[in-house]
Amino acid sequence: MTARTVFLFGTWTLQPDKEPDAEPITYAMECAVCGETSPTWEDYGVAQNWTFTHAGRNPTHHTYREVIIRPWRAWMRR
Repeated sequence: MTARTVFLFGTWTLQPDKEPDAEPITYAMECAVCGETSPTWEDYGVAQNWTFTHAGRNPTHHTYREVIIRPWRAWMRR
């Protein structure tokens, strides 16, 4: 048996996946001081509220990152 390679040439398109079966966009917050991360939520407000609890327990932790997971889809147009 021999290996065979097939090349498909075309223009690729990439966009956020808004299909009905797409994964949901999720949000989390990460403490930039200690690296602890909140659970992921579909509601960004719930994820952001985690920072108040974390800051209350760690009074010197003032810097956070928002982590957004947004599904994308790619397809080739020929």
